Amino acid sequence: MAKRKSTSLNFTLQKLKRIILKTLLYLFAISIVWVILLRFVNPPLTFLMVQRAFERKADGKTLKIDKEWKNFEELSSNLKRAAIAGEDANFMNHNGFDFAAIEKAFEKNKKGKKLRGGSTISQQTAKNVFLWPGRSYIRKGFEAYFTLLIELFWSKNRILEVYLNVIEMGNGIYGAEAACQHYYNKPSHSLLKGEAALLIAVLPNPRKWTPTKPTAYIYHKQSLILRNMRNLGKIDFGN
Repeated sequence: MAKRKSTSLNFTLQKLKRIILKTLLYLFAISIVWVILLRFVNPPLTFLMVQRAFERKADGKTLKIDKEWKNFEELSSNLKRAAIAGEDANFMNHNGFDFAAIEKAFEKNKKGKKLRGGSTISQQTAKNVFLWPGRSYIRKGFEAYFTLLIELFWSKNRILEVYLNVIEMGNGIYGAEAACQHYYNKPSHSLLKGEAALLIAVLPNPRKWTPTKPTAYIYHKQSLILRNMRNLGKIDFGN
């Protein structure tokens, strides 16, 4: 009788293992297809856009998702350079993770200075496009996974293009084109260096800060970004 129960239990465990393995393989295949698809198809919405829209509705405001996609070639070279200079100076050279920047951020945070992250543009793009808002180790794990996938299947230009089109840039405002039209009444391709640097300077908290009314802190960040843009030298985007 005990032997029969043991055999039945082993059979159940083996069956459970097969189900789990099969599920993981399906999820892996779906994630690969999803990433490859978005290499060619522009993501229509992100989880953050939907969440923010419902937050506005809960606050008694109108639903608002202001965005307009622009292809990589249509985006201002000043904006591309400002994004790299302000968010991820080693973007063109790393494979998704800048470990030196992560270590630097960790040391600053450990010393009790202003909290900062070490996320690359690739990590932020993976987070914005494929994941839900929030903070957890599970989400960080998925972020690392999708970062590896987009670095593998997308070009650097595609990563930067998607980043600049989905990033939150104000209340209900997403992407460079919508932000430029809202703040500067001009298309994104005609941004001046100073305007581009200001747009990137407010990215840590675009719902609190605005490039049209910069604080002293934002002006300081703008100057640092402009300096970094000069230090970057020529960037070969392949076009």
